[in-house]
Amino acid sequence: MNDAAPAPTPAPAPRRARLRAPELIGKGGWLNTGGKELTLADLRGRIAILDFWTFCCINCLHVLDELRELEEKHRDTVVIIGVHSPKFVHEADHAAVVDAVERYEVHHPVLDDPELATWKQYAVRAWPTLVVIDPEGYIVAQHAGEGHAHAIARLVEELEAEHEAKGTLRRGDGPYVAPEPVATDLRFPGKALLLPSGNFLVSDSTRHQLVELAADGEGVVRRIGSGERGFTAQSFSEPQGLAMLPDGRVVVADTVNHALRTYDPATGAVETVAGTGRQWWQGSPTSGPALEVDLSSPWDVAWWQGRVWIAMAGVHQLWTWDPEAGTVQVAAGTTNEGLHDGPAAEAWFAQPSGLAAAGDRLWIADSETSALRYVEDTPDGYVIRTAVGTGLFDFGHRDGEAGQALLQHPLGVTALPDGSVAVCDTYNHALRRFDPATGQVTTLATDLREPSDAVLAGEDIVVVESARHRLTRLRLPEEAVRVESVAHRTQRAATEVAPGTLRLDVVFRAPSGQKLDTRYGPSTRLLVSSTPPGLLAAGEGPGTDLFRELALADGVTEGVLHVSAMAASCDDDPDNEYPACHVHQQDWGVPVRVSADGASRLPLVLAGMDDDEG
Repeated sequence: MNDAAPAPTPAPAPRRARLRAPELIGKGGWLNTGGKELTLADLRGRIAILDFWTFCCINCLHVLDELRELEEKHRDTVVIIGVHSPKFVHEADHAAVVDAVERYEVHHPVLDDPELATWKQYAVRAWPTLVVIDPEGYIVAQHAGEGHAHAIARLVEELEAEHEAKGTLRRGDGPYVAPEPVATDLRFPGKALLLPSGNFLVSDSTRHQLVELAADGEGVVRRIGSGERGFTAQSFSEPQGLAMLPDGRVVVADTVNHALRTYDPATGAVETVAGTGRQWWQGSPTSGPALEVDLSSPWDVAWWQGRVWIAMAGVHQLWTWDPEAGTVQVAAGTTNEGLHDGPAAEAWFAQPSGLAAAGDRLWIADSETSALRYVEDTPDGYVIRTAVGTGLFDFGHRDGEAGQALLQHPLGVTALPDGSVAVCDTYNHALRRFDPATGQVTTLATDLREPSDAVLAGEDIVVVESARHRLTRLRLPEEAVRVESVAHRTQRAATEVAPGTLRLDVVFRAPSGQKLDTRYGPSTRLLVSSTPPGLLAAGEGPGTDLFRELALADGVTEGVLHVSAMAASCDDDPDNEYPACHVHQQDWGVPVRVSADGASRLPLVLAGMDDDEG
């Protein structure tokens, strides 16, 4: 007789919420399908992952990269559908979406949704957002932000097993149809540099190479890199910024490799000098030996005050690399996304993407705030100031006094000989000029297709026309071009909220087989702020709970809530002393409008489903 207690029956896996997926609708139609219009019925029997993205968004580009391995491994059961939901007016242009799909090597169908129809149907609140639909057409998970690929991969395996057993899984080729390749010397070039020889070095981003062009900006002298995406001495991954070092080498922002490389024009040697190839996450070191510290999508570089300054677009900061000491460190920014001036350590940026050194100033193209900003070296330390731009949601093409002038997602900035600054106003397809002496903004040239950088060559300025795949030489004009003023606000609708107390809930459900990582203290983080600062009477600041009672101030009727959330989870395996751990993070900028009929609860889904929805 065995007196041992019977083994406990394992608890059944929690049932997933089942919500029927709305149809996929987009006025711009479908890309990468060979002209076929897809419906949810076409996807029945497959696991569909909707990736709500917009091509200006660095976090969206991170997620595209995160999904590549999953897409390849489960190609016969999973269909990823990119739903392109624009923030900027330019991103609603179908031709621009076509360009972006090629530029970023999106190898799955894309729905162009310029009016945010599908975005609204799925109640999406932030870029990027991933929605998982099971083979029977039900939504089973939603994730906002980055760091979810491992959780989705586990969910995909569970869904494959479940629906294989039910007979509802359909394997086979997906609906992706590759577009015909186009032969050009450059393909979506990013940045350029004038070499001492008079030739130009260009980052040929989509082809993962550097290209040296002759002094006419057209003839190819040599190509550097294999042309295949990689992180070796012969390969890059979407390189962008270039800067000349005093010793004659060129430092390269190897953006998707999250690294700095150097290229020696004399020998052809390529060397990694900063970064590990891994993306920086909250809690990682922010200074130390350059080859031991993670970076995050370095987009441009500039030599200023004895160091290389880095526009770290992926974390909304400026970093520096000291070649002599072999170290990197944060120089400005908190990682909060927005426009906030002041001492460097307290400033907010939003995808800084262009740098230009000029005397005691380092100029910055701060793309997501459509702003021209600068670092100023003062007796009290580095200070961040804004010359043009007001924040994340206002943009357009308006000249005149800098305080009311508007740009649209600029990616490049160039110091001019007279002390003024040329701005590659990328989404306005224009070259603009700001004159600090007069405080005026003018337009130098129009009809440039997504200009992303410009370099001086004698009395000319040579512009990288990224979406025309070429360099374009312009004479610096005596007088500016006149354009009709246009102002825009992002078309994303404001959330109606009730006056008084607003309950903020960041929804996070640890993925199946994982638990929150509390070994070293709280595993979650929440930071809340607002624009204008007077929008909130209480509730701003950091905390470790993923919920917060916010008090809306009397008399303020609209604004933006800035919410940053992070959660760390680890594999729940008691036999493994060092389980794999994962960070999930997202920043939301939620436009809100105070209304008597508004909601008293604001749910933001980081991972999982909102049980209180509806």
